Amino acid sequence: MKLNKSAAIAILLAPFFLTACGSESAESMLTSAKSYLAKNDQKAAVIQIKNALQVNPDLPEARYLLGVSLLDSGNANSAELELRKALALKYSTDSVIPKLANSMLAQGQAKKVVDEFSGVNLTAPVATAELQTTLATAYAILGKSDSAETSLKAALVAEAGHVPALLAQARLKAGNRDFNSAFSLIEDILGKSPNSADAWKLKGDLFVVAKDDSVHALEAYRKAIEIKSQFLPAHLAAVGILIRQGNADEAKKQWEDLKKVSPNSFQTKYLEAQIAYMKKDTKLAKELSQQLLKLAPDNPEVLQMAGSIELQANSLIQAETYLSRAVQIAPNLAFARKLLIVTYLRSGQSAKALATLNLIQSKEIIPPDQYSIAGEVYLQNGDTKKAEEYFLKASKLDPSDAKKRTAVASTHLIGGQVVPAFEELKGISASDTGTSADLTLITAYLKRGELNKALLAIDALERKEPGKPFAANLRGRTQLAMRDAAGARKSFERALEISPGYFSATSSLAALDLLEKKPDVAKKRMEAFVLKDPTNGPAWLALAEISAVTGATQIEIEKLIRKAIAASPTDIAPRMRLVNFYLRAKDFKQALAAAQDAVVTLPDNANAMDVLGQVQQAAGDNNQAIATFVKSAALQPISPQPHMRLAGMYIVAKNKDAAERSLRKALELKSDLLEAQILLFQLMLADKRYPESLVIARKAQEQRPKETVGYLLEGDVSVAQKEWTTAIQTYRTALKQLSSPELAVKLHSILLTAEKIPEANVFATEWRKSHADDSMFLSHLGEIAISHKDYQAAKVNYLAVTKIRPTDATAFNNLAWTEARLNGEDAMKYAELANKFAPNQPAFMDTLATIHSSRKEHDKAISVQREVVKLQPENPLFRMNLAKIYINAGDKSNAKQELDRLAAMGGKFSGRAEVESMLKTL
Repeated sequence: MKLNKSAAIAILLAPFFLTACGSESAESMLTSAKSYLAKNDQKAAVIQIKNALQVNPDLPEARYLLGVSLLDSGNANSAELELRKALALKYSTDSVIPKLANSMLAQGQAKKVVDEFSGVNLTAPVATAELQTTLATAYAILGKSDSAETSLKAALVAEAGHVPALLAQARLKAGNRDFNSAFSLIEDILGKSPNSADAWKLKGDLFVVAKDDSVHALEAYRKAIEIKSQFLPAHLAAVGILIRQGNADEAKKQWEDLKKVSPNSFQTKYLEAQIAYMKKDTKLAKELSQQLLKLAPDNPEVLQMAGSIELQANSLIQAETYLSRAVQIAPNLAFARKLLIVTYLRSGQSAKALATLNLIQSKEIIPPDQYSIAGEVYLQNGDTKKAEEYFLKASKLDPSDAKKRTAVASTHLIGGQVVPAFEELKGISASDTGTSADLTLITAYLKRGELNKALLAIDALERKEPGKPFAANLRGRTQLAMRDAAGARKSFERALEISPGYFSATSSLAALDLLEKKPDVAKKRMEAFVLKDPTNGPAWLALAEISAVTGATQIEIEKLIRKAIAASPTDIAPRMRLVNFYLRAKDFKQALAAAQDAVVTLPDNANAMDVLGQVQQAAGDNNQAIATFVKSAALQPISPQPHMRLAGMYIVAKNKDAAERSLRKALELKSDLLEAQILLFQLMLADKRYPESLVIARKAQEQRPKETVGYLLEGDVSVAQKEWTTAIQTYRTALKQLSSPELAVKLHSILLTAEKIPEANVFATEWRKSHADDSMFLSHLGEIAISHKDYQAAKVNYLAVTKIRPTDATAFNNLAWTEARLNGEDAMKYAELANKFAPNQPAFMDTLATIHSSRKEHDKAISVQREVVKLQPENPLFRMNLAKIYINAGDKSNAKQELDRLAAMGGKFSGRAEVESMLKTL
């Protein structure tokens, strides 16, 4: 497997995976431990050190030696704890600090290493050299090459010929692509220190990076292992080579050798996760990555791997969270950046993909293995010329690659060169046994609505894959789009002939049955499927949905969902379906039990924990919900979602300080999380912390220069301070950059608030001339007219909205309301249209009932308004209107009943005085 040089540079600059896993008098046991260390018997030494600490836990040297042993055996996390204890017990800083810095670097904490130790001065030359070398590596990881060079010079001044410093110097030269100098330095080091395992390890790295020579690299790594059998970096590198070669069996053998040396180390688990990922054992890979994230939540290599696994599982939100964090911590991690771009592309975030690609271009040339990705980025951003440029580059690297040739044809298609593009795709399809061109051709025909041509292309696909059901199923979906239900049914049945257990075709046939009003047939079909495949969870869920349509009882539906859970006990989807089933029935007790069962069965599943918290919140158990979301945050150490949940809980509890902490934590993990920015902005604004509010608004502008949200927030800061002139200037400036209806509405509103009426009228006239189809601004003008009781002007504006948006239910509802105020004859017509376009909407039905009542159509008015109250029984305004309708109908008894209910609300209802007045008239 060929490794591109740009990606491989990260191998050299990445943190060492320094391993870190944990009578007689204490002093004699410590002496015994030292003798074991001299013999390189780490296990025996650690046992004796721990024995000594059981006798005397405050032995500084024992803590130090245990820390060093843990570091050498792979447990950097525990090593750091022991070394900090040694430091607290006043053990020599010259001895402890270099090792402590190393343990932190091994955990991927490059920034923390720099922050804590960059200003530390040690007395012993060798200690200074070791610390400065570690700092140099940390700086290199952070992309600060000048600082790295300075630290290396300091290391070599402290101790000339310090081998680790020379090795770091070689790494930096390689990082700057000066491979000849790097090789020369390595040869000099090996000439003087032929048994330097570190030097052999770096030599292997150079073979990978500079020469793409995995054979000699593996030899060098194995030479390092021969010199030092417990040298984990070499073991790791050897396994890494085999993983990149796609040699899973050899990688596993090498990993087993590593496991013998360090069975419980962080790095051993790391490579086990990589091997699981390579074998597409997503479940095991996820479990291991979550364990690693708990140990080292800020390790960029672990974050990169976790992101890779989530991307493989198509969990795009989680993949983005991990990968963006990895790139934030280690900007030179090329593979993480590449995967992040792929994640953005898959999730439709083309602008973010382009921004990330541009960051690469600003630092270096896009590596050849990313040409196709770059082409896709430009294609999704509408730059077909640049897309074609990169797809052509990719195609020239391998002219026989049909996928790359297909990509070039795709750019021609999007660029408007339709005829040649289709000819290219047809040519590739005819000459290539693969299916990439066929699928592209089919997709293109479907998008253009050329369904007959799509069917011909599907025929070609089926000839290539006669034994697979996909083409037949795709033909069925195409025929459905052509409204050929009979043809679609035959195609789905054909797919099932090829593969009787093909669920997609079965579910499509069941959907056809439902469309043809044959729910019983659909149910029998799905029952037959689950009888043959009782372990198919999605099929049981589909049967539950169909059964609901056929009038099954709640108990029957519940049983089917539980069968889906039994079929796939580790699948969260049916468990969430059961929880939602109970929530819809407002059965919080059962919902809670189902959510708790999900957590017990899937204790490390963040979604299960999140659902439990939501159920507890819905049931009103806020304290338990907060505790659950805290656990959810621990399961997802770099996900902002649980912190957002916590913020919401704290806001409800009016604990502003805790809410702010949660929101800031969410933004620390994902700096452009708009939901968190808006909530934090609102908190700051409510507390009159205007400068902080402004910082958030401007950060949003910086992150979203083509969106209005940041400018709207900035204007809100001025509005809150009643600085009308500043607010007006903000909105005017923003409108020069973005032609936004929201900004136009804001500017017009503030001009009116500031009593700049002529200026507001001029702006409204100009905006209407240049934005004749802006229905939002027209609706805004209608609202302004209503507030001034200018119902004729309101009618004109709402009529204009309906011409632009002929099915806008809200506009028709407002039009009906204003027409009623004008006693116009079309009020009923408009109200009926509103309810036609948006049925069962209480607010629209309320307007309809009011108009019926004004026309003395009392029975119709009462019938509609009763339905409104049934839909929203807790809304006092709707109940008040029902009372008024009863009074208009002369039904004082029912009117009094409704008014008594409202009176019982006391001060909770703002219309209390009107209720009391109406009761007196009855």
